[in-house]
Amino acid sequence: RVGRHRKHPGGRGNAGGMHHHRIMMEKYHPGYFGKKGIRHFHQKKAWLHNPTINVEKLWNLVPEEARKNSTKDKAAVIDASKAGYFKVLGKGSLPKVPFILKARIVSKMAEKRINEVGGVVQLV
Repeated sequence: RVGRHRKHPGGRGNAGGMHHHRIMMEKYHPGYFGKKGIRHFHQKKAWLHNPTINVEKLWNLVPEEARKNSTKDKAAVIDASKAGYFKVLGKGSLPKVPFILKARIVSKMAEKRINEVGGVVQLV
């Protein structure tokens, strides 16, 4: 009879990828075999996690009334690390309103711009 189903004629699963199924593997799955790149033992992914925010976007982290009520005596506190940003960068400009910034890392330019408007940087 024609067309008998005979168990596993080509082997089970990915068998024969280097041998009798090589043409199919090279055509549809190039680069499946072999190694590429550098091995990094005990890689800590969290070490590379460093979300940033620019100075121009800092006031978006607090309500509008906080900016209006912020004075030299009672400055608004902007906590960048609580909002999920680790590093503050210096792009953009700030309104002439004093505030206290709490962040893990602050660039030189960001610190300069914050100090120019009467703000203070606290590293946490």
